[in-house]
Amino acid sequence: MIPSISAFPKQNLKIVNQPTNTYKINLQSNQVDGGIDGKEAMIQAIYKILSTERYQYVIYSWNYGIELADLYGEAVSYVYPELERRITEALTWDHRIKHVDNFKFDSPNKGEVCVSFMVHTIFGAIELEKVVNF
Repeated sequence: MIPSISAFPKQNLKIVNQPTNTYKINLQSNQVDGGIDGKEAMIQAIYKILSTERYQYVIYSWNYGIELADLYGEAVSYVYPELERRITEALTWDHRIKHVDNFKFDSPNKGEVCVSFMVHTIFGAIELEKVVNF
C-alpha cells in the first residue's frame, strides 16, 4: 500500500525560524555570563561542537560533536584530509551552517595540527582556528 498525504491538511503552513538565544560561556572565568544571540551564539555553538568528542556523552545525540580520539598516532598525510572531512561533517549537522571551506593546515609542533577554516552560516562567514593533537 502506498502512503497517502490526504490526511495532511491543505493549509498554507508558515515556517518560523526560532531565535538563537542561548547562555554565554566566558572561557576565561569558566562562568556563564548572561545571554547571546545571532553570530556570537553561532561562534559559541561551533566551539562547543568542535570541543565535544562524539559518542562519549549520553546527554548528546550521536550527531553532535567531532571524532578526534582515533587520530592519535596517525600520519600527517592521513590526519589533514580526515580533519577536513570530520570538521565539515560535525558542523553541517547544524541547520544554521551552510558549508565549511578554505581549510589551511600547519604543524608547528610534532603531534599537533593547527587548522584554520571558514564557516559560512546564516549569520555570515566566520573564520575559525582549531588546534588538534594527534
